[in-house]
Amino acid sequence: MGQHVKSLEQQIHDLHEQYMKNTQAEDNEMEERQRELQVEVDEANINLRRLKEEEDEIIQRKSVVENEIEKIADQMQEVERRHRSISSRIRELQMHQTNKVTAFGGSLVTSLLQAIERHQHKFSSPPIGPIGTHVKLEHGDMWSIAVENAVGRVLNAFIVTDHKDARILRACAREANYNHLQIIIYDFSRPRLDIPRHMLPQTNHPTAFSVIHSDNPTVLNVLVDVASAERQVLVKDYDVGKTVAFDQRVSNLKEVYTSDGFKMFSRGSAQTILPLNKNFRAGRLCGSFDNEIKNLERDALEVKERAQQGRGVKRAKEEEFRNLQNMLSSVKRRRIDVERQSKKMEFELEDVKKLLSSEVSSGPASTVDELHEDISKVKNEIREKETLLEKLHQRVAEAGIKAKDLKVSFENLCESAKSEIDALAEAERELMMIEKDLHAAEREKKHYEEIMHNKVLSELQKAKAEFQELERICKENNRKASMICPEDEIEALGGCKESPEQLSTLLGRATQRLERESQRFPESIDDLRMLCEKKERKISRKQQTYKAFREKLEACEVALHFRWKKFQTNANALKRQLTWQFNGHLVKKGISGKIKVSYEEQTLSVEVNMPQDTSSSSVCDTRGLSGGERSFSTLCFALALHEMTESPFRAMDEFDVFMDAVSRKISLDALVDFALAQGSQWIFITPHDISMVKHDERIKKQQMAAPRG
Repeated sequence: MGQHVKSLEQQIHDLHEQYMKNTQAEDNEMEERQRELQVEVDEANINLRRLKEEEDEIIQRKSVVENEIEKIADQMQEVERRHRSISSRIRELQMHQTNKVTAFGGSLVTSLLQAIERHQHKFSSPPIGPIGTHVKLEHGDMWSIAVENAVGRVLNAFIVTDHKDARILRACAREANYNHLQIIIYDFSRPRLDIPRHMLPQTNHPTAFSVIHSDNPTVLNVLVDVASAERQVLVKDYDVGKTVAFDQRVSNLKEVYTSDGFKMFSRGSAQTILPLNKNFRAGRLCGSFDNEIKNLERDALEVKERAQQGRGVKRAKEEEFRNLQNMLSSVKRRRIDVERQSKKMEFELEDVKKLLSSEVSSGPASTVDELHEDISKVKNEIREKETLLEKLHQRVAEAGIKAKDLKVSFENLCESAKSEIDALAEAERELMMIEKDLHAAEREKKHYEEIMHNKVLSELQKAKAEFQELERICKENNRKASMICPEDEIEALGGCKESPEQLSTLLGRATQRLERESQRFPESIDDLRMLCEKKERKISRKQQTYKAFREKLEACEVALHFRWKKFQTNANALKRQLTWQFNGHLVKKGISGKIKVSYEEQTLSVEVNMPQDTSSSSVCDTRGLSGGERSFSTLCFALALHEMTESPFRAMDEFDVFMDAVSRKISLDALVDFALAQGSQWIFITPHDISMVKHDERIKKQQMAAPRG
């Protein structure tokens, strides 16, 4: 544009010198130049449209690939969560396989059982639990899911015989950090329940109680009384369950459970079907965990293969994304270059057109004013182009910022993908280490089996041969010994644990002692036996008497313990009642207080909080109160005691001598109201004026004359 302005100014200058120098050849040359520029501009516009279409296509492909990468990343996260869940389940099942107790409460159950063992002397009867360890399931592979869905909420519970044991068990649970432990209180002495046939569901399908077996009758009773296992019917599939639950109207039916976990029941006209909880984990009642562990390991291997495939696909998509990014940058640069050249050629073409039109339209009569007008128009166009150029620069800057943001987001995406790849690689290394440890354990097992076969079995055979030889010698010695003394007589005397040499020595000593005793006691053996039997009968009678006394003593101890508990309960209740009644009388004057009674130390203390005392402390000694406050507090304490005792006559002497007028009025009203409410006869003696006492048909006033001076 600047060149065009300069050329126009030059033309203005040259018009004064030579205007008609342009020839027809120059006009033809300008027209040829115009046609060439028009062709170049058209080609540039075609290339520009093609590059824009290519750029739009690459952007669309890039967006599609980016969405695919995000989907693959989400799938990888889901696969990783699935792999972690399977690995955790495998470790849990292996732990259950090692110790069945951990299946019903986890590792905290072992800590709880250890705490129970430490405090077992405190229990009146040892707790039973977890319940799941005391039951066995018939056809566990078929009914394990249904039974755990039916009674699974009580399988982790413990059973105790009374509330005292429940409190001790709760303390053991707190010691083991086992929160929310379910404790069931049930009488252990109750025999196994015999459920009549007419009280069971009238159906041919098994119930949860019929497929559960236990050697402990208390566990079975709890399953009946707490979990209602005898009224929960088990069926094979969904259709049969609907028929039993809703169509047949089976009596004594509570709920129906299918083998795949559905729960069905009806309450009135409402029919309810609940699917299996997605977080439910069955298999705790199965006899063996090997099959489930193998299935989970197979699932873990499939998940691992899917993860590897996903990582490969993700790497390919990321490589494709980078290639598309490079292609997009290249196409953008080419488009910008072509757009710049196109604009340049368009400006040049417009200049040529304007120059040619000005030459054709302007004749000899063209004036300098017309050229000045052209110059002003060209300058206006220059300003418009500059404004457009500034807008283009601004758009270029915004595009650069956006490209920078996209680059940062792409780098963050690459970093997150790298961290996920590192985590998967770490998990893969851990799995390889586990497989390596497994192979090492298998090699050790094979080694110890070889040792067992080569060394231990041979030694066992030698020991067996020696044992047979010693057994033969023992039989021979027994045969020889039976010739001297029969074996049944030796067993009657308590058996024999000594060696033959020791027996010979003992026999000699016994013979010598027999000779000495025969000389000392001429009585026969029969007489001594009769005397021994007589003494044994006497001892037996004494033992029976002692046993009867012991039973009476135990009954007395139980009664004493029961009465002592009642006494403590009553004492605590009386202590609280005394405080409540004391506060009830104090509140009439806006005072609050508390009475502390210690039966162990045999002490009683009174605490009073005055309304004007803004501090949180209380007066623990009544000597810290004023005379009126102390007298009123003592009066309230006396009224609280009077209210807790029974007596037909009561008297109070000079109770208000240290009170001010307000306290005296409140005290007299409180005493009179209390006496009227109690109904017993009261006598109040006071040196003060009693005219303020209210009148009533049951109140009699007697005022003595003032003493003479």
